Amino acid sequence: MITASIVKELRDKTNAGMMDCKKVLTETNGDIEASIKLLRERGIMKAGKKSDRAATEGIIAARVNDGATSGILFEVNCETDFVSRNDNFQAFVTEIADKLAASDAPDHAAALALPHGESTLEDFVKEKVLQLGENIQLRKYVRFDAASGGVVASYIHLGGKVGVLLEVGTTKPETASTDGFQELVKDLTLHIAASAPKGLSRDDIPADIVDAEKEIFRVRLLDQGKPENIIENILKGQLAKFFAESCFLEQGFVKDPDITVSQLLENKGKELGDTLTVTSFVRFGLGE
Repeated sequence: MITASIVKELRDKTNAGMMDCKKVLTETNGDIEASIKLLRERGIMKAGKKSDRAATEGIIAARVNDGATSGILFEVNCETDFVSRNDNFQAFVTEIADKLAASDAPDHAAALALPHGESTLEDFVKEKVLQLGENIQLRKYVRFDAASGGVVASYIHLGGKVGVLLEVGTTKPETASTDGFQELVKDLTLHIAASAPKGLSRDDIPADIVDAEKEIFRVRLLDQGKPENIIENILKGQLAKFFAESCFLEQGFVKDPDITVSQLLENKGKELGDTLTVTSFVRFGLGE
């Protein structure tokens, strides 16, 4: 006989619905562990059915190790803001952060395949669908490991709506511990969050995006009646402006738009007696 107390015990352990608990307990003759396994299996199937539902809410989180030589940035999505603010969901994200930070997973596929309990991190994410009844995804993940003398830093904005991971290189190990350098790194993460650069330099902007922008500018100039023989020269100026808005190193520094980020790095490097370089960065916007 399946008693109310054993149904409650299973519900407390899985957060599954009462009828689901009663059904699997009946099928397993009251075996709690076998019932949990059955719910997990069926939860994964339910997750698949929910996978086409939009998951644009959630949390972006980051972890950087104590030596600032390695860091991760990841995004976990759900369907509603209500769930994203739920203690259960936030504890779930923290558990994922602990797992990822303790690993050396280099990319998203490797992160999903990490062992977690008796299954994988991907299965752990799918199991949360059973508990919360929403499409849950570990949607993005990136890891930076700094080169010798480099530093990794992160910044989370608006309670997890925007996240930044940044690597800055030095030529002198002692530079990384100076107040001036640490202030610079913090300012650069704030700049990336606010200005959303599309790439580090012009080489990072895909050619198809540049061509599309160029064609848009060309059509506008033709509509304005500009003669063909001067359009190319005008286009050069338009594209220069596009790159200045899109490329991190060419953007006006958010705290002092009169200088570019490249000039800021050069000036701070001279001040610290070092050569500073931004090696890489990534910016996540929730649901983007």
